[in-house]
Amino acid sequence: MSGKKLWWAVSAGVVALATGSVATVGVLAQQHYGDLTHAPAFAIEEPEPPLVPAQAEVPVDNVALARALDRFVEGSEDLGTLHGQVTDTVTGETVWELNADASLQPASATKILTGAAAILALGPDDVLTTEVVRSGGTVVIRASGDVWLTSGQLDDLAEQVGQAEQVIIDTSLWAGEPLMPGWDPQDIDAGYIAPLEPAMLYGARIGDTEGDVPRSHTPALDVARALADRVGAETVGLGPAPADAEVVATTGSPELIDRLTEMMLHSDNVMAEAIGHEVALHRGLPATAQGATQATLDVLGEHGIDISGVSLADNSGLSTLNLIPPRVLDDVLHDAAAHPPLRPLLATLPVAGGSGTLTDRYDDMSGRGWVRAKTGTLTATSALAGVVTADSGRVYSFTLLSNGSEILPARVALDEFASVIRDS
Repeated sequence: MSGKKLWWAVSAGVVALATGSVATVGVLAQQHYGDLTHAPAFAIEEPEPPLVPAQAEVPVDNVALARALDRFVEGSEDLGTLHGQVTDTVTGETVWELNADASLQPASATKILTGAAAILALGPDDVLTTEVVRSGGTVVIRASGDVWLTSGQLDDLAEQVGQAEQVIIDTSLWAGEPLMPGWDPQDIDAGYIAPLEPAMLYGARIGDTEGDVPRSHTPALDVARALADRVGAETVGLGPAPADAEVVATTGSPELIDRLTEMMLHSDNVMAEAIGHEVALHRGLPATAQGATQATLDVLGEHGIDISGVSLADNSGLSTLNLIPPRVLDDVLHDAAAHPPLRPLLATLPVAGGSGTLTDRYDDMSGRGWVRAKTGTLTATSALAGVVTADSGRVYSFTLLSNGSEILPARVALDEFASVIRDS
């Protein structure tokens, strides 16, 4: 018998003896104490471990780090016009900056502002509730801004509704144009956007449930048709829900933090705009492009973020009209690392070489697994903004915006920059 098999045999014997002893003691205890009663044992749920920034256990040399970052930028030919900032999240010291107050196109790094405003205004546990009301043989879906609806939810709504002759969907919650300023309508078929309507099945994707596949041009009607197919209704349409109609079915979205995580990991523009509209409504502003972007900036400003220099045309970063100074993005990330209210934002960011839009990046770079960051890509624009744990154990926030550069070389250079921080 091998040593391993012998160890398992001995272990099994010990377990058997222990089990037998417990059984014998149990019989005796029952004979003597069987008539005693007691209250249920006290129990407490195990808390989730808090997300806290790492503290360096050794002295850090931020001057040397700044010099290393300067040398890297001076030696790179792939970053075009680069603006950026790096902050020590423990001391709050600006370690490195390059035109950090000057605005550039941020691309999808814009989603950092959207996510931060949503957490502050709504809270991580916020849920959207979609109701279905009945008026005779007609049922009306009151769209709530939930673009995360699934086939399973439609099945559940249909079971609650029963049969119906007609399904109407009320999209009056959102107003304004269906496409944001600076958007290209061709991006609907490319899979990057959908007309902004407050109810969608899998973000209006056609033929799949995730990824950059073509999106529907009629997302709300698609939801109505999907419910109609399930309840035997022959007609669908758009229209208002009667104010006094009986609510016969409801379904809830995932919690905000889960929606934000999905939005950040896959840089989903539709989800970002839906969250921006949700913040606008919460703030009493119209659910329009202007209302959503204004609500985002208002919330951040009230939280103490200096938003000077920011110009937003959308909440996703797809618009070519957006301009953000890297200082603003880095200030948000520093705040998230240093203070609890925004800390959930960091957990939504992709991990270098491990998840979301960073899955296929970093290869053998030292930042692999140590960088969490939001990417951003538009024609001639690349962005990377997040946090990185240096080899010393110190956490740094950083924001890098590159305009006028080729995407693939700039992307590699941004990853190498973050890896320089990791090596410090």
